[in-house]
Amino acid sequence: MAAVMVARQGRELQRYSDSTGGRIVVGCVPYRAGATDGEVEVLVISSQKKGPAGGVLIPKGGWELDESMDEAARREAAEEAGVLGETGPALGRWCYRSRSYDATYEGFVLPLRVTAELDRWPEMGARRREWVSPAEAIARCHHAWMREALQRFADTVQASSATAARFAL
Repeated sequence: MAAVMVARQGRELQRYSDSTGGRIVVGCVPYRAGATDGEVEVLVISSQKKGPAGGVLIPKGGWELDESMDEAARREAAEEAGVLGETGPALGRWCYRSRSYDATYEGFVLPLRVTAELDRWPEMGARRREWVSPAEAIARCHHAWMREALQRFADTVQASSATAARFAL
């Protein structure tokens, strides 16, 4: 699938938190059922920082004034990871300290069921994407708040699987 897209830049439309004063960011946990075993896999992206120190991330970025939370999550997934999909209800809200700026950000994370992987996307030259198990994503992510979001996603998937198994009998 081909797409012509340019990543948004600049901070003119950014939302800022009344409680922390920092930016509000929205991210997502892109996921799919595994191709071979049906197990859920999540899509992680490389940090723009080079080397293993950057770890892996989930797509996230500023929530802008002219978009809903859902639109922001889907835009970040398309720009940073080159995937399209459908979001579910937010997994939660996290406050975290920016490593680059002297500010505390407020972050929201939504699950995103991937419906298409793009061949080309705005940040394809700066990031790698990789499908991994939720446990591997948690182990390789250096950001505590993202690990918590990934764990909450994994717990939700596990609870859904247990419920489905009970009713399959």
